[in-house]
Amino acid sequence: MKTFFALMERDITVLVRDIFEFVVRIAVQPFLFVFVFGYVLVSIGQVKPSYANLLLPGILAISMMMAGIQGTAIPLSQDFGAIKEIEDRLMAPIKISMVVLEKILMGTIQAWIAGGLVFPIAWLIMRKNLSLHVQSYPALFLFLFLVGMASAATGITLGTMIDPFKIPLMFATIIIPLIFLGATYYNWMALKNVAWLQKLILLNPVVYASEGFRSVLTPQIPHIAPLYTIPGLLGSIIILSGLGLRGFIKRAYS
Repeated sequence: MKTFFALMERDITVLVRDIFEFVVRIAVQPFLFVFVFGYVLVSIGQVKPSYANLLLPGILAISMMMAGIQGTAIPLSQDFGAIKEIEDRLMAPIKISMVVLEKILMGTIQAWIAGGLVFPIAWLIMRKNLSLHVQSYPALFLFLFLVGMASAATGITLGTMIDPFKIPLMFATIIIPLIFLGATYYNWMALKNVAWLQKLILLNPVVYASEGFRSVLTPQIPHIAPLYTIPGLLGSIIILSGLGLRGFIKRAYS
């Protein structure tokens, strides 16, 4: 375990060293989403003020997912790239599964930080229109934990699949669809008239993140029950972690 914590300490040191760049990277996107959709469109009458309540859980979900994915996929892709920095970790006296777990935990931490930044940003910009009703704080913390893990597991899978030079392609073909088809700007129930799409996007872990936060923060808005979103996130974590571990081993010994 000493080696595991040494790897964690190393990554945390790097994160602290580059904290300004990290905060800017994870704060700009939610700020723009909240400012445009929660303030500008409301001010010009394009959406109702109550839209802020629908929007916040989705913004929280995609902010955490993006932070976790970026915090794992991009560094891992670079480690497996030309610099081959991953070899340093592979030579450490620790199982490969523990190396992957450490990567997932670091991505989860970054996702939590991103989630923590969303609330003050949203409150400052949309506070007049927000009507939050936290149903259960334990449930909220559970979703924060699960969404952080799901985001990092997604990042591990993508990081072992994508070459560094193809990172822009990953955002265009994978990340953007995950965001726009993740029940972020609309609730899942609203897609009942597009039944095929409503069923298809259930493969997207962002849907369970958005709907899970909606169930505990804005329960007055129709949402998928936690009875389904919690297993959905757990299933995503298990499947994506397994795929990530498999891809990691394949890349490590190729």
